[in-house]
Amino acid sequence: MDTIESLSARAFMDEAEAVRALLTHVEKLAALEVPIMARAASWTRDIRERGIGHGVEAFLHAYGLDTTEGVALMCLAEALLRIPDSETADALIRDTFEGRDWQNYTGSNDSWLVNLSSWGLLLTGKVVDFGQDARAGILRAVKNLVGKMGEPIIREALKKAMTLIGGQFVLGETMEEALRHSQSYGKHGYRFSYDILGEGARSDRQAKFYVDSYRDGIALIGKTIAPDTPLFAAPGISVKLSALHPRYQLTQKERVMSELLPRLKDILSAAKQAGIAVAIDAEEASRLDIELLLFEQLLADPAFAGWNGIGFVVQAYQKRAFYVLDWLAELARKHKRIIPVRLVKGAYWDSEIKWAQLQGLPGYPVFTRKEHTDVSYLACADKLLAHKGAFYPQFATHNARTIASIVIIAERQGWPSGGYEFQRLHGMGEALHDLVIKDAPSRIYAPVGAHKDLLAYLIRRLLENGANSSFVHLLMDPSKTPEEILADPVAAAKTYAKLYNPAIPLPVQLYGDRKNSAGMDFGNLAQLQALRQEMLPHADKPLLPVTPLSSEALSDAIAAAQKAFPAWAETAVENRAKILERAADLMEKNGAELIALLAREGGKTLSDGVAEVREAADFCRYYAAQARKIFVPLSLAGPAGESNMLSLHPRGIFACISPWNFPLAIFTGQVAAALATGNCVIAKPAEQTPRIAARAVELLHQAGIPKHVLRLASGRGSVIGAATVADERIAGVVFTGGTDTAQRIQKSLAGRSGPIVPLIAETGGQNCMVVDSSALPEQAVDDIILSAFGSAGQRCSALRILFVQEDIADDLLKLLAGAMQELKLGDPLNPATDVGPVIDAEAQKALLAHIENMKASARLIAHAPLPNGAGHFVAPHAFEIQSIETLTRENFGPVLHVIRFKAGTLPQVIDAINSTGYGLTFGIHSRVDEHIRLLASRVRAGNIYINRSMIGATVGVQPFGGEGLSGTGPKAGGPHYLLRFVTERTTTVNTAAIGGNVTLLASA
Repeated sequence: MDTIESLSARAFMDEAEAVRALLTHVEKLAALEVPIMARAASWTRDIRERGIGHGVEAFLHAYGLDTTEGVALMCLAEALLRIPDSETADALIRDTFEGRDWQNYTGSNDSWLVNLSSWGLLLTGKVVDFGQDARAGILRAVKNLVGKMGEPIIREALKKAMTLIGGQFVLGETMEEALRHSQSYGKHGYRFSYDILGEGARSDRQAKFYVDSYRDGIALIGKTIAPDTPLFAAPGISVKLSALHPRYQLTQKERVMSELLPRLKDILSAAKQAGIAVAIDAEEASRLDIELLLFEQLLADPAFAGWNGIGFVVQAYQKRAFYVLDWLAELARKHKRIIPVRLVKGAYWDSEIKWAQLQGLPGYPVFTRKEHTDVSYLACADKLLAHKGAFYPQFATHNARTIASIVIIAERQGWPSGGYEFQRLHGMGEALHDLVIKDAPSRIYAPVGAHKDLLAYLIRRLLENGANSSFVHLLMDPSKTPEEILADPVAAAKTYAKLYNPAIPLPVQLYGDRKNSAGMDFGNLAQLQALRQEMLPHADKPLLPVTPLSSEALSDAIAAAQKAFPAWAETAVENRAKILERAADLMEKNGAELIALLAREGGKTLSDGVAEVREAADFCRYYAAQARKIFVPLSLAGPAGESNMLSLHPRGIFACISPWNFPLAIFTGQVAAALATGNCVIAKPAEQTPRIAARAVELLHQAGIPKHVLRLASGRGSVIGAATVADERIAGVVFTGGTDTAQRIQKSLAGRSGPIVPLIAETGGQNCMVVDSSALPEQAVDDIILSAFGSAGQRCSALRILFVQEDIADDLLKLLAGAMQELKLGDPLNPATDVGPVIDAEAQKALLAHIENMKASARLIAHAPLPNGAGHFVAPHAFEIQSIETLTRENFGPVLHVIRFKAGTLPQVIDAINSTGYGLTFGIHSRVDEHIRLLASRVRAGNIYINRSMIGATVGVQPFGGEGLSGTGPKAGGPHYLLRFVTERTTTVNTAAIGGNVTLLASA
């Protein structure tokens, strides 16, 4: 029997292996194909004859996700209701309707919702002035007539239209309203599970609000239940654990168990008292392990002995779902309990794929083919029904074939009609479930909350049920026969030559010509335990001193490199590339040691350490792949009788001077670029982090780099660094650090009497982010926290200045302040630590002085709590200032400065940002394309990030580097970087010198 740890290890199991096991399990269903198909086809024909209805399904059928109008409508619904100011709302409306063809949707459907929406959208599309010529005829007349009413009227009309659309998904804005609306459905036999809208809490205040909302909702639901109503016949409530605590994640297990668990028990006690069941909703795959740990505690609690109201939700698109059911069954039997289990397919599929790729996970936690998820659902459904006495099965589906399969299986196993139930979303599957309810009870999963809180829920539902391959979407397509719509997913899965989807490469294969670096999921118990175990031997190992290089030894090292250069330059590029790829493998193999060293010497948290090892490996592999491409001689066109070849050649010895804030990644990236292009390297690491650099050099030597080709030059920058740069044998300099130091290097190089050599400099930045009133506050705050305070703010890309539109500033800053209180500072070797120490006492002193200055001259928004004990810690702080001119220099640490701006003043904001002279990173949070285009085109910054964090540039994906005071370029980790490490030579051969042009003569 699986343990939680072994279930965790199954998260990224081979998809082919997982699918083969599921196919074997459902093989027996082939014998039931005739009755299954007959039942499903009968329902399908019945629905087609009666019509799909006038609700959301008709709407989704009209506006598919394969149309620009459908996507635009989703974006509008997602943002319009929460934008408080008219100027931004109008800009969003212009974005949505410009260039859309809404006329195609009018009159093609008899649904009142579709036609009401379409005519309203068509009208709006003609009323809002896009600066384009109006169409001739009646539409121009309508525009001119209604135009006199002005955009405000149209804006309000559209908000009402969006509210109408949102209302199709929300049962009520309050629990009282939802309970009233549920009565009509109850008369038809429907049960309810109420879901209080709202995404995960970002602050303790938010979490407590959700706890109160759940308790109040339970009390109201309880009052509607008739005496002696069986538990599973009564209405229930669904609870999202991320709403109960802002740090609901495995790395915060101690806080989850001490703070979230009591809150959840309090809610469950209220539900038990009220006579209703609670379903603990499923969330991202990375939260399953901590959910299982919590669930195990709940069922073991004597307070709930004998009560069957603690429900679990299983997502069939997760590869381990099939095995989680066995674990739950064993838990139920151990505690003599029946567990209500809601089986769903899952609503985060696209996000799970992206997260796995971004994190470099060993595989996907979800299936990559829809048919595989369908097979998994059938297998899980069969297993739920097979574990009689352990589960009360709840099948959430809108698919007629799936429902028919479950009904037939249950009949064969002798299940009573009330022994299990089906579930549907409010507004979805109504026509089908009106038929199904004759065979088994049906429960409506009903969202409750303000329409402005619908946001993420609405988008997930639209994506899940509006997808072109969904049963809901295909049901009313007249070109599809019932047999096509109801095709057997088991048979479909067997037709594939490959049981994984080749269109979705594994994370390791993401980049095609090079291997993606290996990362980890900190929510995966097996991976987290493995990392901690591997780090143990290195966590307390004494940090031995690194002997600084003397001036004489430095000169000798340069001389040795000069001698080694010809042989290294003539080494085939393929051999150099293979050595760097071996170095990348060695870094990953020794990843735990490097992560421990990064934490102890550089103050890096474990997540930062994993990311840095990945980046170092990525640099090695990317530059190896790039070198293979650029060192192929290029034939240039020319006159007959002549050949012209352009080739690249290494320059000589490069000085690579790297910073302490990325002592492994940037150090390795500089060195790997120089080595890949055939240069020798004198590598000067920051004096604060010489041990990390020394270990990196050892691994590069172990991979095959000759010792004299790469030499570590530790020591003070003012001594060793300056002497290296001044030496005329140095053919180029790569530097990452402060702008003032880069300028000193530039002057030193200019003062040399030898050849003019290249300087590649990446320096600092006064990095800004703009958040307008259309932004999703929770997402913006997540990205602000990460961008400003990740790595203790010690990134050249870190967010320093946040511009927030004044219309949302108060609410957003309140959310930000609450989220900052949840940050944990402390030992970087502890997985729970979010922010480690700053690099040294000198940095700490400078930052504390700036904080004191800000306290005297600016408004303190919030600061995070400091840890107990010694260390160079600086608590993250956020201050509100009046102008960017307040800041005269970059403050390299966890201090955020916030400036409010008025709607309509983005040009002035852009001018203020550009006036700093820096141009490294820039962030935008907006749903308005007009704003995004304006900001992205006019702000001078090397890296622009839209609706995401501003840190964590991926090698080869987001080449990194700035302009102006922020660096020279070309961008590190980009396709042009290696070109600065080489010289170009053209070789021209007069091929006619032998007495004639054979090629030309042959073509005559």
